[in-house]
Amino acid sequence: MFGWILLIVVAILAVWLLVTYNSLIKSRNQTDEAWSDIDVQLKRRHDLIPNLVSTVQGYASHESTVFTKVAEARSQAMQAKSIDEKIAAENQLMGTLKSLFAVAESYPELKANQNFLQLQTELADTENKIQASRRFYNGNVRDFNTKIQVFPTNLIANFLQFKAYKFFEAAEEEKDVPKVEFNQPAPQA
Repeated sequence: MFGWILLIVVAILAVWLLVTYNSLIKSRNQTDEAWSDIDVQLKRRHDLIPNLVSTVQGYASHESTVFTKVAEARSQAMQAKSIDEKIAAENQLMGTLKSLFAVAESYPELKANQNFLQLQTELADTENKIQASRRFYNGNVRDFNTKIQVFPTNLIANFLQFKAYKFFEAAEEEKDVPKVEFNQPAPQA
């Protein structure tokens, strides 16, 4: 009788270990897939940037410092390997793109250029997709990290050396509250 009870307990424990392990693998694969979605959108952004730069160059060729910084930031972003490197490089790239758009603001004829407007629209669409992919990734990271940290799953996760993922966070400068200033009209005399 005791042998049957021991056999049932061992079988239940084995099934629980198998289900828990498979659940961890599934969650890790979903997180990796979510990161892959971000990578696809980042590649799309990287592909749009040269066309955007060449369009702006046609109107503002003397702004070579900005173009150089954008090209360098794009190159670093494309070469980044780890998640931490990619996050840092992409945040830097976004900063240089803001300076490129600031240059474009100085050229009204550029802002009216159809090619520039189309590229700007495509880039905005890509940025929206990147944000959605980041949210999806961060949700998967939250779920996976929770799974490997809660008892009793953490015992298996630690034994099998599952590692927590890092969240894709915004750059520090993007977390600052923007300052809004309204120009007051001059008083009428």
